[in-house]
Order: sequence, then structure tokens, then C-alpha cells
Amino acid sequence: MREGSLEAPTRHPIDWENPAFYDEALLDEEMRRIFDICHGCRRCFNLCDSFPRLFDLVDESKSGELDTVASESFKPVVEACTLCDMCYMTKCPYVPPHEFNLDFPHLMLRYRAVELKKGEGHFADGELAKVDRNGKIATAIAPIANWASDKSNTLTRGLLEKVAGLDAQAELPKYASKTFVAQAKATPITVNKEAPAFGRKAVIYATCFNNYNDTDVGVAARAVLAKNGVETEVVHPHCCGMPMLEQGNIAEVAKSAALVSAALRPYIEKGYDVIALVPSCALMMKFEWALICPKNEDVKLLASATFDLSEYIVDIAKKNGLAPGLQPMAGGVSLHISCHSRAQNMGQKAAEMLQLLPQADVKVIERCSGHGGAWGFKKQNFETALKVGKPVARTTRDAGKGFVTSECPLAGVHIAQGVEKLGGEGGKPELVRHPIQIFARSYGL
Repeated sequence: MREGSLEAPTRHPIDWENPAFYDEALLDEEMRRIFDICHGCRRCFNLCDSFPRLFDLVDESKSGELDTVASESFKPVVEACTLCDMCYMTKCPYVPPHEFNLDFPHLMLRYRAVELKKGEGHFADGELAKVDRNGKIATAIAPIANWASDKSNTLTRGLLEKVAGLDAQAELPKYASKTFVAQAKATPITVNKEAPAFGRKAVIYATCFNNYNDTDVGVAARAVLAKNGVETEVVHPHCCGMPMLEQGNIAEVAKSAALVSAALRPYIEKGYDVIALVPSCALMMKFEWALICPKNEDVKLLASATFDLSEYIVDIAKKNGLAPGLQPMAGGVSLHISCHSRAQNMGQKAAEMLQLLPQADVKVIERCSGHGGAWGFKKQNFETALKVGKPVARTTRDAGKGFVTSECPLAGVHIAQGVEKLGGEGGKPELVRHPIQIFARSYGL
């Protein structure tokens, strides 16, 4: 066996249907095995709050080693993990095929799955994770929902903090009054037959966030694709299950995988590519579902046909060539590369896409924004999320660009909030929710 990081990392299927997966004694044994390796290595000390918590926990124990740490003390370490996969993808030298076989994020997932099976999951978190249900309700009453969730509304945000644990200072997503799927059905779009990529077809998986919250990203994506000759369909059969994965509810994720992959299979068989508008969803469809449902043929087919949105635009540029008409964007762009974009192991596709603009001026920031999905909204995490994301906010402020953007819809807002809290000298760039919107503006769409 050679030293770690000299071979491509691989991942084992998640054995969540095996009763041994939920055996507390076996889980504790594995936690101690992996924590002991992490404590001796410490390469991940600056990635997220899980590792400082772990190292302090062991260092401050009676023996300074794991043998005098009570298993009940492990929970804060687990709670700080956002399942971003950056330790696995970028830091850890002991991931498979190394003999240590270390997969920290999936160990945290297993702990949460065991907690959930024991009935110890957080009720409010579980309800917040039902994003399709919540989105359908909130879009039906969007003005009221947005009024209630606005952080300037101290009355309702105080109640949300007490009932749902959402920090009153955290900027929460707004809801659209009409879903992206409904907008696409109501608004036909003309495909540019003169574009070099004319003839390509893609089905856009709307994702919960772009279907119920920020529909403008989907609208921009559809317009850019049509400009480049790509015929599109827009669908949202079900949530990808990432919010449920964060809760350890693997069975619900498996249901989502089966439902969505079955719904998209007919499109793939008719020659459509699949585009996911949010990196977290693309990651689920490309990688996580296949580890949870390794025998599902629909899931395997979908994984091979799925593109991240920026990845797809770059693919068009390389294989076909882009439609003419792009204009320079004055002011430059600070671009945050999201963790779930990096976890797809595809390179900095958003940066490659923006570099296609004339006179491109792009400052790439490849570091955690600190938000970590729903984790960063929570009262017990919000200040930590700002602390972890402070270097990104500072770099964004000091870069002096006209725009700031991220492929992660939550990261961009969090960075903008971090820049605002920093104050001081430096620019306050305009927040653009996704790089595709900058691309659309460059086309004049």
C-alpha cells in the first residue's frame, strides 16, 4: 500500500440497509478508530468546526488521548459537520483505497442515521427538510411567507428562532409566487437555430431552490441555453433529498433517488442531457445516489447523463462553440467556488464559464463560505458560520469587483451578509445569485 493521496480516492456504497449499520457498539468502535486517526493527523484543522471541536475534546481529556473521552461527548463534533465532503476530497490522505479506509462525512451521516432510528432526531429540522411540501405551501402564500421571514420583521423572526431554531439575523431565502416549472410551461422560448450547438437537447432539473425560491436563475439558464441552440424541458419530480441526507434520513433519500431517476429516464433515452441548477443536487445525482442505491439502474443511467449547469455551458463551448453576442461585463466578478461544486471533482467550471466572457476579470475564491446548507441558518451555528466564512467575505470585500456570485444559492447570500458585517473600506459588490445570470447579462438576455 502506497502513501495516501497518491491514488484517486474512491468511495464505498453506504451499507444503510444492513442492521449492523445501526449497531451502536459497532458505530462507537468505528468513531473511535477514525477519530484517533484524525487526532493524530490534524490536516483538516482549518476546514470546518468539526475538527477543532474533535481535537480540543481529545486534547483536554484526562489522558490527552481518545481513551479518556466519553462517547457522549462526540455529538458536538457530529453536529458541526455540514457534509460538504471537503475533508474527503481535498485534505485527507487516508481515504479509500488507503488501508485506513477513512470517510469522515459518511461516518457523520451514519451517526445521524443511528440517532434518527433511535427517535433522537430534531423534529423542527426534520420538518424544515421537507422542502417540497414547504415550498408548495410558501409559494401559494409568497407575500405572507416573505413578510414573515424577512429579518427586519423582529416579531415573526423571533418566533421562528424559538420554534424552528433559525437565527433571527440569518438572511432566509425568499419564495416566488409562481414556480419555475409553471413559468417555463407558461412561457415558450425560441431556440436559436443558427447557434453552433443547435440540435442539443437538455432537461433542466429545476431543484427545490430554483423551483420555489430563486426562479430567476432557472429563467437565465433557459435563456442562455436557447441562445446557444439547446432545446430544453423543465421538470421537478421531487427534491433530490440533500436536506434529508443532512438529517441522516437515508431511506427518504433512496425514495427520492428512485422517483427522480425514474422520471428522468425517458428523457435520457430520447437523447436529452440532464442539467441540475444547484451543485448540491448535481452532487446527489452524480455520486451520492449511486452510493445509496448501487443496484438501481435508473440511478446509474442518470449519474452518467447529469451535468452541473456551469459544466454544461463549458461543454457546449468546448464541443460546439458558443453563439456570438457576448459583451464585456464592466466591474469584474468575485466568484466563490462552492464546496459541492468542488466535490463533483470536475474542476472550476464556473470560473471556466466566466472566463469565456470578453475581457473577463474574475477573482476566484476557493474556500468554504461557512454556510453549509441549512446548518448555517441555525441559531447555534450562525455566528460560527460567519466566523468560518470571514476569510471569504474579506477577500470578496478587498477584491473590489463589481459583482460577487456563487453557484451555491445559500453561499452567495451568506458571503454578502458577511461582507456587510465586516464593514470598513473596500467595495460592496452587487450580489448575483448564480454565474449563469452574469452570462445572461453579457448576452443582453
